[in-house]
Amino acid sequence: MPVRRNVPDESGFNPAATLPFNLRREDFRLAMQDVYDFFHDVNVGLVAKGLARLDDMLRPAILSGVLSDMLSASLARHSRSLVVNAWFNGHPDLVVRGVYPNDRIRAGEQGVEIKTTRKAGGAVDTHGARNQWMCVFVYRVDNLGEPAADRDALVFTEVYLGHVTLDDFRRNPRAELGTRTATLHAAGIAKLRQYWVYRDSSSAVRSAAKRGTDSTASAK
Repeated sequence: MPVRRNVPDESGFNPAATLPFNLRREDFRLAMQDVYDFFHDVNVGLVAKGLARLDDMLRPAILSGVLSDMLSASLARHSRSLVVNAWFNGHPDLVVRGVYPNDRIRAGEQGVEIKTTRKAGGAVDTHGARNQWMCVFVYRVDNLGEPAADRDALVFTEVYLGHVTLDDFRRNPRAELGTRTATLHAAGIAKLRQYWVYRDSSSAVRSAAKRGTDSTASAK
């Protein structure tokens, strides 16, 4: 089977979404398409050599990190006002051009933090509660469909972008060797979901159909 190339669902974008920092719905469409094109092109080469798709090779946490970096770079390339934060591991991932010296800040508020997760609804762990513009891309990877050559391509199913505050988070218990994290609590995630940018209705239909026909299918 040929490797599939996904495209964003044009009807899935929220026409009423109010976006900060001069962002446009088209910026999100192009960023998602950049990711789809990359995975398609890489997977074509891998499959031609009899190797597994990149989606199947990468562990979930690593894949989420790769997607976050790719989306940050692509949104910066397409947006009119945002650039990648030049501070290594700085916050947020994207900052408003010219606000911080050399577009570099360890911890700022003028920009957008990019997160990715497989959890429907957009709940995602962060390294700490902050006042911030948070953008969450929800994605799905088909690692279980058989035969493997016929698996669905990686797809973004939801995108949220809203301003959250310290009061919207709950702090997660930390084990002795664990890293401190914080997650939006129930009211906080409900708040974020009000500011949805994209919902892939065609993906939901495909997923429901697959669950109904394949009893072996199931799912940072």
